[in-house]
Amino acid sequence: MIENRPGLNLLAHLTLMLGVVIVALPVWVAFVASTHTATDFMSGTIPMWPGPHLLENYARMLDSGVSTSGTPPVGTMMLNSLIMALLIACGKIAISITSAFAIVYFRFPLRQLAFWCIFITLMLPVEVRIVPTFQVVADLGMLNSYAGLSVPLIASATATFLFRQVFLTIPDELTEAARIDGAGPMKFFRDILIPLSRTNIAALFVILFIYGWNQYLWPLLITTSSDYYTIVAGIKRMADAVDGLPQWHLVMATAMLAMLPPVAVVIGMQRLFVKGLVETEK
Repeated sequence: MIENRPGLNLLAHLTLMLGVVIVALPVWVAFVASTHTATDFMSGTIPMWPGPHLLENYARMLDSGVSTSGTPPVGTMMLNSLIMALLIACGKIAISITSAFAIVYFRFPLRQLAFWCIFITLMLPVEVRIVPTFQVVADLGMLNSYAGLSVPLIASATATFLFRQVFLTIPDELTEAARIDGAGPMKFFRDILIPLSRTNIAALFVILFIYGWNQYLWPLLITTSSDYYTIVAGIKRMADAVDGLPQWHLVMATAMLAMLPPVAVVIGMQRLFVKGLVETEK
């Protein structure tokens, strides 16, 4: 039974609005800063309303960037981040779903040991093994390349575990029926498992795309050519002004532009994302 109490409803709405204000305030300050000049932002008083330089600042960042920081235009860095994020998301999903398929549906010696060997890699993120990983990537000649940006981050024990749990919920009767109809392993995988896992794949894609887009330490370490700078690492380089004060209004404009692709992915795939997170039974 749900009680309708106007006082509680008002309190709930006020709490939600307060939460929205707290979350949105830093984004609003960054947007306002991106519409002013450098002197306005460095005067000691942060303006709270947009200024007249919105189009000028954003057009400059998209066209030429900040030449004194050594970074290319924002469009080039966003393209690099987009390629990196797509390679990481698609690569993780492809490797994880096939490895989970092998663990669940194939009977081979030491099958459980293989799964736990994959699972234990959760304790070895890139930050822990960054020196040997960098050495391997350098020896393979993958510095300053899209392969070097994405391949070391593709393997995912978390995604393998997720797909394994999804496949375990699929009834054995469905597997038997497919076998009686003459479906081989790959046909069963392609025509039955992948369609049934569609929402899970979509939810995982959203999470992994944002994970790849927000990568900071690894791109900063292995890229020395501005042709492969990513947007997050580029913001760091723009903030580190050597011969002068950081141009925060341009840094904030870049940060606002960097938010757009992840937000677009979340909004565009919102329905599948939510279904993929809440659906457990097939």
